[in-house]
This record gives sequence, C-alpha cells and structure tokens, in this order.
Amino acid sequence: MLTSIAQKFIQFFELMKIIANRWKILLSAGAATLALLASAGYWYVFIAGAPQLDRPSTDASGSALKFHLQTFNSKAMGEVRQYGIILPPSYYQNPKKRYPVIFLLHGGHDDARAWVDKIGIIPVLTQLYRSKKLPPSIVITPDGNDKRGSSPLWDPNYYDGPNGNVSTLIGQELVVVVKSRYRTLNQPQFWAMGGLSSGAWGAFNIGLRHLNNFNIFFSQIGYFTDNSGPQNSPQVFVQQIPPEQRKRIRIYLDAGLNDLAGSEFLDSSRQFHETLDNLGIKNVFYTFPGGHGVSGPDYGWNYDHKHAVDSLSYVGKQFQAAMQKQIVKN
Repeated sequence: MLTSIAQKFIQFFELMKIIANRWKILLSAGAATLALLASAGYWYVFIAGAPQLDRPSTDASGSALKFHLQTFNSKAMGEVRQYGIILPPSYYQNPKKRYPVIFLLHGGHDDARAWVDKIGIIPVLTQLYRSKKLPPSIVITPDGNDKRGSSPLWDPNYYDGPNGNVSTLIGQELVVVVKSRYRTLNQPQFWAMGGLSSGAWGAFNIGLRHLNNFNIFFSQIGYFTDNSGPQNSPQVFVQQIPPEQRKRIRIYLDAGLNDLAGSEFLDSSRQFHETLDNLGIKNVFYTFPGGHGVSGPDYGWNYDHKHAVDSLSYVGKQFQAAMQKQIVKN
C-alpha cells in the first residue's frame, strides 16, 4: 500500500517536472519573441525613422529638377550646417533671370533630405511648374535640427534657445547665404516659408519674426503653440505684429480631420485661423481627410505629398500677384 502511494507521488512529481519544463520552454520562447518584437520596434522607430508603410512616389527620373545638398559655416550654431536646394529647370539657361524662394521646413526625426526622400516634393514641383500653378522657384530645405540632433523623442527646437540658435540660423543666416549664392528676387513678397507638423510651427515661429525676409507662410498639419512657452508660440506672437506689417502677410493653413496624433493639430490650426481673421491678416484654412500616421492614402507622408500641391499652389498665386504688381509699378 505504501509502496503504491509512493509510486504515485513519484509519478505525480515527474509529471509536474515535465509540465514545469514545458512551461519554461514556452516562457523562454515568449520572452524571445517579445525581445525580437522590441528589437524590431526599436529599429523601426529609432533607426529607420518610422517610415511610411505605403509611401508616396518620390521618383524624379522624368523630371529636369535635381536635388543637391550644400553646406555653410553657421556662426549662430557654431558649426557647419547643411541645406538642400532644388533650382528651377531653366536656371542655367537664363543667366540674368531672378527667382522667388521657398523654404521647406521638415518635421521631427527628419533632416534636409526629408522633403525629397519622404514627401516626394520633386514630382510635386514638376507638376506645379507644368500646370503653371507655381512660377519656377528656388526651393531650399534647411536642416532644422538643433544641437541635440534628430530623434523621435523630440521635435526640433525652431527657436533661439539652450539647444542652439535655430531661428537665427534659418531666418537670417541662411537667407544671406541663399541671396549671395543664387539669383533671387530679394523682396520679402517673393519669399515663402512653410513646413509640416513641427516644421509648420517652426516656419511661423521663425518667419513671423523676420517679415523683412519672408511675407508668405504655409502650414500642413501644423500647430501654433509650443510647450517651451508663449514666446515661441505663433498664436501669441502674431498678435504683437504691428497692424501695418500685418497687411503684407499671406498665410495658408490646412489640418487633418482624422489626425491620429491628436485633435490638437486641428484645433490649433482652427484657432490660429480665427486669430488671423480677427487681426485682418489674409489667410485660407482647409481641412482634409486624414492627418498624421504611417499608413493610408490620406495619412503621413501621403497627406503631405498630396496637399503640398495645395499649399504650394497658394504660394504660387501670391508670387504671381506680386509679379503683376511689380510689372504695373514699373
């Protein structure tokens, strides 16, 4: 009897040992799977930069437009900085002609190549030039990252602060460089600055402080208040601009109706639009399906690519109007 009971206990413990070993194997496999997923997630976000899963076409093989990276010494940042440039297709065939200028500011975890490599701005520009919705322009893509570099953990500090004088870098220094190196129309009504997401905030935060250089601004799924304080919030700063200077400003705004990153983009854009109306500043405001995201025809880079046609068509209208005034004046 005792022997039988002892044998059953032995069998029971053996069974428990087998079950424990199997659970150990399963837990180890689960831990390995979780580690693999975590590693893949880290690569996707921190190394690859959370790329669009169904990105827009960036193919520029059929275009006469070419993108080049250039550098200059920045006193404001105390280092050599990069910017990208896309010259008009006829730039070298018309050595006496001068052109309007467009600055395109990138968003978080991006650089001077983002508008070309991710958004596909060259096909957009090619389309707009062919349809004559945008006069041939000198397009500049600054590297707007501060001294912390590029990271998905933060947006660039598009202002002069502890991480570098980015506002001076873009709003003053780079303007001087571009005017000295290229044949530009130098009046501010021929200079536009815009961007997407945090780049849109940066374009307004910098550009509105330099109305002697820029008069035209555009925002794609941007925002207008910043957690660094009211001193870096266009929603606050624009109200301090003297009435006479407000008459020169032209602004395009758009926002995504289904923005995955939060409704603050839509609300912030709408509130800024209302402020502009109250101040008598000429502006347009559009809402479109989609917004921030990494997949879908109306999200992320696809949104930016699609609606760059809208924002730059608006810029084109302002350039054409300024050119007409110049002709009449002369």
